[in-house]
Amino acid sequence: MQLGVLGHLPLAVARAVLAALRGRLGALCWSLSLLSLPLSLPLPGWRRVSAPSPAAPAGPRREREREREWEWDDAPPTPTSVNYHFTRQCNYKCGFCFHTAKTSFVLPLEEAKRGLAMLKEAGMEKINFSGGEPFLQDRGEYVGKLVQFCKQELKLPSVSIVSNGSLIRERWFKKYGEYLDILAISCDSFDENVNVLIGRGQGKKNHVENLHKLRQWCRGYGVAFKINSVINRFNVEEDMNEQIKALNPVRWKVFQCLLIEGENTGEDALREAEKFVISDEDFEQFLDRHKDVSCLVPESNQKMRDSYLILDEYMRFLNCRNGRKEPSKSILDVGVEAAIKFSGFDEKMFLNRGGKYVWSKADMKLDW
Repeated sequence: MQLGVLGHLPLAVARAVLAALRGRLGALCWSLSLLSLPLSLPLPGWRRVSAPSPAAPAGPRREREREREWEWDDAPPTPTSVNYHFTRQCNYKCGFCFHTAKTSFVLPLEEAKRGLAMLKEAGMEKINFSGGEPFLQDRGEYVGKLVQFCKQELKLPSVSIVSNGSLIRERWFKKYGEYLDILAISCDSFDENVNVLIGRGQGKKNHVENLHKLRQWCRGYGVAFKINSVINRFNVEEDMNEQIKALNPVRWKVFQCLLIEGENTGEDALREAEKFVISDEDFEQFLDRHKDVSCLVPESNQKMRDSYLILDEYMRFLNCRNGRKEPSKSILDVGVEAAIKFSGFDEKMFLNRGGKYVWSKADMKLDW
Protein backbone atom coordinates (compact mmCIF):
# COMPACT_ATOMS: atom_id res chain seq x y z
CA MET A 1 0.00 0.00 0.00
CA GLN A 2 1.31 3.45 -0.83
CA LEU A 3 1.49 5.73 2.22
CA GLY A 4 0.02 8.60 0.20
CA VAL A 5 -3.27 6.69 0.03
CA LEU A 6 -3.76 7.17 3.80
CA GLY A 7 -4.33 10.88 3.26
CA HIS A 8 -7.55 10.09 1.37
CA LEU A 9 -9.00 7.72 3.97
CA PRO A 10 -11.29 8.66 6.87
CA LEU A 11 -9.31 9.27 10.07
CA ALA A 12 -10.62 6.18 11.89
CA VAL A 13 -9.83 3.92 8.91
CA ALA A 14 -6.35 5.43 8.52
CA ARG A 15 -5.62 4.77 12.19
CA ALA A 16 -6.77 1.17 11.86
CA VAL A 17 -4.52 0.68 8.82
CA LEU A 18 -1.53 2.14 10.66
CA ALA A 19 -2.22 -0.09 13.65
CA ALA A 20 -2.29 -3.14 11.39
CA LEU A 21 0.98 -2.12 9.75
CA ARG A 22 2.60 -1.65 13.16
CA GLY A 23 1.39 -5.10 14.16
CA ARG A 24 2.90 -6.69 11.05
CA LEU A 25 6.13 -4.80 11.56
CA GLY A 26 6.23 -6.01 15.15
CA ALA A 27 5.74 -9.59 14.06
CA LEU A 28 8.58 -9.18 11.55
CA CYS A 29 10.89 -7.83 14.29
CA TRP A 30 10.05 -10.75 16.56
CA SER A 31 10.56 -13.24 13.74
CA LEU A 32 14.01 -11.83 13.02
CA SER A 33 14.81 -11.99 16.73
CA LEU A 34 13.76 -15.64 16.89
CA LEU A 35 16.09 -16.33 13.98
CA SER A 36 18.91 -14.78 16.08
CA LEU A 37 19.37 -11.97 13.58
CA PRO A 38 20.70 -8.82 15.36
CA LEU A 39 18.41 -5.79 15.70
CA SER A 40 20.84 -3.32 17.24
CA LEU A 41 19.09 -0.25 15.82
CA PRO A 42 15.34 -0.07 16.60
CA LEU A 43 13.05 1.25 13.93
CA PRO A 44 11.53 4.71 14.53
CA GLY A 45 8.75 4.57 17.09
CA TRP A 46 9.96 1.31 18.67
CA ARG A 47 11.91 0.88 21.88
CA ARG A 48 13.73 -2.05 23.42
CA VAL A 49 12.02 -3.15 26.63
CA SER A 50 14.57 -5.78 27.67
CA ALA A 51 17.11 -8.15 26.21
CA PRO A 52 16.70 -11.92 26.52
CA SER A 53 18.71 -13.44 29.33
CA PRO A 54 21.94 -14.97 27.95
CA ALA A 55 21.55 -17.78 30.47
CA ALA A 56 18.08 -18.71 29.28
CA PRO A 57 18.08 -22.10 27.54
CA ALA A 58 16.83 -22.48 24.01
CA GLY A 59 13.15 -23.28 23.74
CA PRO A 60 9.75 -21.71 24.56
CA ARG A 61 11.05 -19.59 27.49
CA ARG A 62 13.72 -17.87 25.40
CA GLU A 63 11.22 -17.32 22.59
CA ARG A 64 8.76 -15.67 25.01
CA GLU A 65 11.51 -13.37 26.29
CA ARG A 66 12.35 -12.32 22.73
CA GLU A 67 8.68 -11.63 21.99
CA ARG A 68 8.60 -9.18 24.93
CA GLU A 69 11.84 -7.51 23.84
CA TRP A 70 10.31 -4.80 21.62
CA GLU A 71 7.22 -2.66 21.93
CA TRP A 72 5.70 0.35 20.18
CA ASP A 73 6.73 3.49 22.09
CA ASP A 74 3.91 6.03 21.83
CA ALA A 75 3.18 6.55 25.52
CA PRO A 76 2.75 10.26 26.39
CA PRO A 77 4.69 11.72 29.36
CA THR A 78 3.03 11.64 32.77
CA PRO A 79 1.96 15.07 34.11
CA THR A 80 3.52 14.40 37.53
CA SER A 81 4.01 18.10 38.30
CA VAL A 82 1.98 20.80 36.55
CA ASN A 83 2.29 24.59 36.65
CA TYR A 84 -1.13 26.09 36.03
CA HIS A 85 -0.94 29.78 35.09
CA PHE A 86 -4.67 30.36 35.38
CA THR A 87 -4.38 34.15 34.99
CA ARG A 88 -2.03 36.48 33.17
CA GLN A 89 -3.14 39.58 35.05
CA CYS A 90 -0.74 41.07 37.62
CA ASN A 91 -0.40 44.16 39.80
CA TYR A 92 3.38 44.27 39.30
CA LYS A 93 5.31 45.01 36.10
CA CYS A 94 8.50 42.98 36.38
CA GLY A 95 10.65 43.82 33.37
CA PHE A 96 11.75 40.24 32.74
CA CYS A 97 8.33 38.57 33.18
CA PHE A 98 7.89 35.73 30.68
CA HIS A 99 4.16 35.14 31.22
CA THR A 100 2.68 38.56 30.54
CA ALA A 101 -0.88 39.95 30.58
CA LYS A 102 -1.82 39.18 26.99
CA THR A 103 -5.38 38.23 27.98
CA SER A 104 -7.67 38.79 30.95
CA PHE A 105 -9.34 35.41 30.57
CA VAL A 106 -9.88 33.14 33.59
CA LEU A 107 -11.75 29.83 33.33
CA PRO A 108 -15.02 29.45 35.24
CA LEU A 109 -14.23 27.74 38.53
CA GLU A 110 -16.08 24.51 37.73
CA GLU A 111 -14.32 24.18 34.38
CA ALA A 112 -10.95 24.64 36.08
CA LYS A 113 -11.89 21.94 38.59
CA ARG A 114 -12.88 19.62 35.75
CA GLY A 115 -9.49 20.07 34.12
CA LEU A 116 -7.65 19.51 37.39
CA ALA A 117 -9.57 16.28 37.95
CA MET A 118 -8.55 15.14 34.45
CA LEU A 119 -4.90 15.85 35.28
CA LYS A 120 -5.16 13.89 38.51
CA GLU A 121 -6.61 10.96 36.57
CA ALA A 122 -3.64 11.19 34.17
CA GLY A 123 -1.11 10.93 37.02
CA MET A 124 -0.65 14.44 38.43
CA GLU A 125 0.83 14.47 41.96
CA LYS A 126 1.69 18.15 42.33
CA ILE A 127 -0.11 21.27 41.15
CA ASN A 128 1.44 24.72 41.30
CA PHE A 129 -0.87 27.71 40.83
CA SER A 130 0.79 30.73 39.27
CA GLY A 131 0.11 33.73 37.10
CA GLY A 132 0.22 36.60 36.63
CA GLU A 133 -0.66 37.12 40.25
CA PRO A 134 -2.93 34.32 41.59
CA PHE A 135 -4.37 36.41 44.44
CA LEU A 136 -5.68 39.09 42.07
CA GLN A 137 -8.69 36.99 41.03
CA ASP A 138 -11.62 37.43 43.46
CA ARG A 139 -9.20 38.64 46.16
CA GLY A 140 -7.66 35.22 46.47
CA GLU A 141 -10.95 33.32 46.73
CA TYR A 142 -10.57 31.73 43.29
CA VAL A 143 -7.16 30.22 44.00
CA GLY A 144 -8.23 29.37 47.54
CA LYS A 145 -11.15 27.29 46.28
CA LEU A 146 -8.89 25.51 43.79
CA VAL A 147 -6.32 24.79 46.51
CA GLN A 148 -9.03 23.33 48.75
CA PHE A 149 -10.47 21.26 45.90
CA CYS A 150 -7.07 19.79 44.96
CA LYS A 151 -6.20 18.81 48.51
CA GLN A 152 -9.63 17.88 49.88
CA GLU A 153 -11.33 16.33 46.83
CA LEU A 154 -8.48 15.22 44.59
CA LYS A 155 -6.20 14.43 47.56
CA LEU A 156 -3.08 15.56 45.73
CA PRO A 157 0.16 15.02 47.67
CA SER A 158 1.30 18.59 46.94
CA VAL A 159 -0.49 21.88 46.29
CA SER A 160 1.56 25.06 45.94
CA ILE A 161 1.24 28.69 44.89
CA VAL A 162 3.74 31.18 43.46
CA SER A 163 2.83 34.77 44.30
CA ASN A 164 4.43 38.19 44.64
CA GLY A 165 2.79 38.26 48.08
CA SER A 166 1.45 41.80 47.90
CA LEU A 167 -2.25 40.85 48.03
CA ILE A 168 -2.22 37.99 50.55
CA ARG A 169 -4.01 38.62 53.82
CA GLU A 170 -4.02 36.61 57.05
CA ARG A 171 -7.70 35.78 56.65
CA TRP A 172 -6.75 33.76 53.56
CA PHE A 173 -4.45 31.56 55.66
CA LYS A 174 -7.21 31.10 58.24
CA LYS A 175 -9.58 29.85 55.56
CA TYR A 176 -7.31 27.93 53.18
CA GLY A 177 -3.90 27.50 54.84
CA GLU A 178 -4.52 23.90 55.91
CA TYR A 179 -4.92 22.85 52.27
CA LEU A 180 -1.70 24.49 51.02
CA ASP A 181 1.63 22.67 51.13
CA ILE A 182 3.99 25.36 49.81
CA LEU A 183 3.75 29.12 49.34
CA ALA A 184 6.53 30.49 47.13
CA ILE A 185 7.05 34.25 47.25
CA SER A 186 8.97 35.99 44.48
CA CYS A 187 11.74 38.18 45.88
CA ASP A 188 14.58 39.25 43.61
CA SER A 189 16.33 41.69 45.92
CA PHE A 190 16.51 42.80 49.54
CA ASP A 191 17.17 46.35 48.37
CA GLU A 192 13.91 48.20 47.77
CA ASN A 193 15.53 50.47 45.19
CA VAL A 194 16.46 47.41 43.13
CA ASN A 195 12.93 46.02 43.47
CA VAL A 196 11.58 49.28 42.05
CA LEU A 197 14.03 49.06 39.12
CA ILE A 198 12.91 45.50 38.42
CA GLY A 199 9.21 46.39 38.58
CA ARG A 200 8.28 44.96 41.98
CA GLY A 201 7.36 48.34 43.38
CA GLN A 202 3.88 49.36 44.49
CA GLY A 203 3.77 52.85 45.90
CA LYS A 204 4.77 53.08 49.55
CA LYS A 205 4.47 49.33 50.19
CA ASN A 206 7.74 47.65 51.09
CA HIS A 207 8.22 44.31 49.32
CA VAL A 208 10.86 43.06 51.78
CA GLU A 209 8.85 43.97 54.89
CA ASN A 210 5.86 42.16 53.44
CA LEU A 211 8.04 39.11 52.79
CA HIS A 212 8.87 38.83 56.51
CA LYS A 213 5.19 39.16 57.42
CA LEU A 214 4.26 36.34 55.05
CA ARG A 215 7.03 34.24 56.55
CA GLN A 216 5.44 34.58 59.97
CA TRP A 217 1.99 33.68 58.66
CA CYS A 218 3.36 30.56 56.98
CA ARG A 219 4.96 29.57 60.26
CA GLY A 220 1.75 30.20 62.18
CA TYR A 221 -0.51 28.29 59.80
CA GLY A 222 1.78 25.38 58.96
CA VAL A 223 2.58 26.22 55.33
CA ALA A 224 6.04 25.51 53.92
CA PHE A 225 7.68 28.80 52.93
CA LYS A 226 9.70 29.09 49.73
CA ILE A 227 11.45 31.98 47.96
CA ASN A 228 11.88 32.38 44.19
CA SER A 229 14.50 34.80 42.83
CA VAL A 230 15.26 35.72 39.23
CA ILE A 231 18.89 36.70 38.87
CA ASN A 232 19.35 39.56 36.43
CA ARG A 233 21.59 42.52 35.69
CA PHE A 234 20.22 44.56 38.59
CA ASN A 235 20.74 42.01 41.38
CA VAL A 236 23.55 39.77 40.13
CA GLU A 237 26.16 41.48 42.35
CA GLU A 238 23.99 41.31 45.49
CA ASP A 239 24.93 39.22 48.52
CA MET A 240 21.73 37.65 49.90
CA ASN A 241 23.32 35.14 52.28
CA GLU A 242 22.34 36.80 55.53
CA GLN A 243 18.74 37.59 54.56
CA ILE A 244 17.97 34.14 53.11
CA LYS A 245 19.43 32.34 56.13
CA ALA A 246 17.36 34.54 58.46
CA LEU A 247 14.14 33.77 56.55
CA ASN A 248 15.04 30.05 56.44
CA PRO A 249 12.82 28.93 53.53
CA VAL A 250 12.45 25.22 52.78
CA ARG A 251 13.72 26.03 49.27
CA TRP A 252 15.31 29.05 47.64
CA LYS A 253 14.78 28.62 43.90
CA VAL A 254 17.25 30.77 41.96
CA PHE A 255 16.49 31.25 38.26
CA GLN A 256 18.58 32.76 35.50
CA CYS A 257 16.77 35.51 33.60
CA LEU A 258 15.19 33.88 30.53
CA LEU A 259 14.05 35.37 27.21
CA ILE A 260 10.83 34.05 25.63
CA GLU A 261 9.86 35.33 22.20
CA GLY A 262 6.48 37.07 22.21
CA GLU A 263 6.45 37.47 26.00
CA ASN A 264 9.50 39.49 27.07
CA THR A 265 11.33 39.89 23.77
CA GLY A 266 10.35 40.44 20.13
CA GLU A 267 7.97 42.72 18.26
CA ASP A 268 4.75 41.38 19.80
CA ALA A 269 6.12 41.21 23.37
CA LEU A 270 4.77 43.25 26.28
CA ARG A 271 8.20 43.43 27.94
CA GLU A 272 11.74 44.19 26.80
CA ALA A 273 13.87 41.93 28.96
CA GLU A 274 17.11 42.20 27.01
CA LYS A 275 18.52 44.72 29.50
CA PHE A 276 17.99 42.22 32.34
CA VAL A 277 19.87 39.31 30.75
CA ILE A 278 23.09 38.02 32.34
CA SER A 279 25.69 35.57 31.07
CA ASP A 280 26.09 31.99 32.25
CA GLU A 281 29.34 33.05 33.91
CA ASP A 282 27.60 35.83 35.84
CA PHE A 283 24.97 33.38 37.02
CA GLU A 284 27.61 30.89 38.16
CA GLN A 285 29.41 33.61 40.12
CA PHE A 286 26.16 34.47 41.92
CA LEU A 287 25.65 30.80 42.78
CA ASP A 288 29.22 30.48 44.02
CA ARG A 289 28.72 33.50 46.31
CA HIS A 290 25.73 31.70 47.89
CA LYS A 291 27.04 28.12 47.87
CA ASP A 292 26.79 27.88 51.68
CA VAL A 293 23.01 28.42 51.66
CA SER A 294 21.74 24.89 52.20
CA CYS A 295 18.27 25.48 50.71
CA LEU A 296 19.62 26.91 47.43
CA VAL A 297 18.13 25.27 44.31
CA PRO A 298 19.80 26.74 41.20
CA GLU A 299 18.09 26.65 37.81
CA SER A 300 20.03 27.88 34.83
CA ASN A 301 18.34 28.43 31.49
CA GLN A 302 19.66 25.05 30.40
CA LYS A 303 18.09 23.26 33.37
CA MET A 304 14.75 24.98 32.83
CA ARG A 305 14.58 24.07 29.16
CA ASP A 306 11.71 21.67 28.42
CA SER A 307 11.61 20.53 32.08
CA TYR A 308 8.40 22.29 33.12
CA LEU A 309 4.83 21.39 32.24
CA ILE A 310 3.12 24.75 31.81
CA LEU A 311 -0.64 25.04 31.48
CA ASP A 312 -2.05 28.41 30.40
CA GLU A 313 -5.32 30.12 31.26
CA TYR A 314 -7.19 28.02 28.66
CA MET A 315 -5.62 24.81 30.04
CA ARG A 316 -3.37 24.44 27.01
CA PHE A 317 0.14 23.06 27.43
CA LEU A 318 2.78 25.58 26.33
CA ASN A 319 5.66 24.25 24.26
CA CYS A 320 8.77 26.44 24.65
CA ARG A 321 11.19 24.35 22.58
CA ASN A 322 11.42 26.97 19.83
CA GLY A 323 12.04 29.88 22.22
CA ARG A 324 8.41 30.97 22.32
CA LYS A 325 5.22 29.58 23.89
CA GLU A 326 3.34 27.49 21.36
CA PRO A 327 0.03 26.19 22.78
CA SER A 328 -1.46 22.74 22.40
CA LYS A 329 -5.20 22.27 22.24
CA SER A 330 -6.95 22.56 25.59
CA ILE A 331 -7.10 19.44 27.71
CA LEU A 332 -10.78 20.32 28.23
CA ASP A 333 -11.38 19.75 24.51
CA VAL A 334 -9.05 16.88 23.58
CA GLY A 335 -8.03 15.31 26.90
CA VAL A 336 -4.70 15.26 28.73
CA GLU A 337 -3.09 12.46 26.72
CA ALA A 338 -3.66 14.13 23.36
CA ALA A 339 -2.66 17.62 24.52
CA ILE A 340 0.49 16.66 26.43
CA LYS A 341 2.06 15.12 23.33
CA PHE A 342 2.50 18.66 22.01
CA SER A 343 3.86 20.10 25.28
CA GLY A 344 7.56 19.67 24.46
CA PHE A 345 7.98 18.29 27.98
CA ASP A 346 11.11 16.23 28.65
CA GLU A 347 10.59 13.93 31.63
CA LYS A 348 14.31 13.16 31.83
CA MET A 349 15.17 16.87 32.09
CA PHE A 350 12.46 17.24 34.74
CA LEU A 351 14.04 14.51 36.87
CA ASN A 352 17.61 15.68 36.20
CA ARG A 353 16.88 19.18 37.52
CA GLY A 354 15.42 17.70 40.72
CA GLY A 355 11.82 18.40 39.75
CA LYS A 356 10.59 15.68 42.08
CA TYR A 357 11.41 16.29 45.73
CA VAL A 358 9.79 16.18 49.18
CA TRP A 359 6.86 18.42 48.25
CA SER A 360 4.11 17.43 50.69
CA LYS A 361 4.18 19.29 54.01
CA ALA A 362 3.05 16.05 55.68
CA ASP A 363 6.50 14.65 54.80
CA MET A 364 8.47 17.77 55.77
CA LYS A 365 9.87 18.52 59.19
CA LEU A 366 8.10 21.82 59.69
CA ASP A 367 9.17 22.37 63.30
CA TRP A 368 9.26 26.16 63.22
